[in-house]
Amino acid sequence: QTLQVIVNRFSKIPIFLPCHRDDKAMDTALLIWNRVISWTGIFINIFTNRDPKFTSALWTNLHQLFEEKFSFSEAYHPQTDGLAERIIQSLEDMGRRFCAYGFEFKNCDGFTNDWCNLLPELKLEYKTSIHASTNQTPAILEKGFNSKLPQDSLRKDLVEINPKENKWDKSPATPDFKVGDLVLVSTTNFNNIKGCKKIKDSFAGAFLIKALHGENAIEVELSEELSNKHPTFPVSLVKPYKSSDSEKFPLINKVPQNIPPIESSGTRRITKVLKERKIRRKRVKEYLVSYSDPACEDEWLAQKDIPEANKLLRRFRNTRKTNISK
Repeated sequence: QTLQVIVNRFSKIPIFLPCHRDDKAMDTALLIWNRVISWTGIFINIFTNRDPKFTSALWTNLHQLFEEKFSFSEAYHPQTDGLAERIIQSLEDMGRRFCAYGFEFKNCDGFTNDWCNLLPELKLEYKTSIHASTNQTPAILEKGFNSKLPQDSLRKDLVEINPKENKWDKSPATPDFKVGDLVLVSTTNFNNIKGCKKIKDSFAGAFLIKALHGENAIEVELSEELSNKHPTFPVSLVKPYKSSDSEKFPLINKVPQNIPPIESSGTRRITKVLKERKIRRKRVKEYLVSYSDPACEDEWLAQKDIPEANKLLRRFRNTRKTNISK
């Protein structure tokens, strides 16, 4: 029904105690003893209004027993207890933004009870906010440091994100592709290009753009050599094709000299099985084999196409088991 506010006049730390309007002086004394004095110790000086709970004989005897100084505020002079009044205004202002309102949230007496659950969060927000009179937060004046808040973790994440964001902002924008343009396609995922894989070109093409699939993919006309590849590629694997100027690069059209090929021994004897893979479409296994002839590249073959397959595969599996056990 109501709220009792206790404030430390030095650090401005507030304590919010929900209570009832019909609480007696004894109820208030027990509430302050259990919730405040057990944490802060006996008060030195108390500033309060002239509520009957605090002007009763019980409280007068308690102050005499604990040697506390008791100061009452005067009527029409809120400056005496201005600190508590200002905190109450701030609490009301924060509470209005979070408390439920409307008839469906009120009880039979016309009160909303959800504000009690918000008091710990509102206290945390108040004591970690900078106070105008001290230019410090109440938490720093009381403990020497601020409590960790959810926004502190978010601020740390933002600090880590900003360099990455700036890096991506500085990266070149994706070029605008159009149907009919010539492009080069990255060969990173091309495993069926003839020749030595270590010295293969980074990009293949040029290919003609057939269609655009949104902003992130394009469809091209592939050559017969790459006809088994899917013709749609993400724009991250595609770059525009720029023809070379023969005047600036006079050697671009020069026919290279015939390089003598590696002499072949004429025998294509399989010496070793290197790897195995399973082709889902064919539902068969293929094996990467190497030849004794240095002019022959390693290639994938089915088991039926490998001479002495049982002997070579047995040796391959034994070698793999030995490597796994190590």
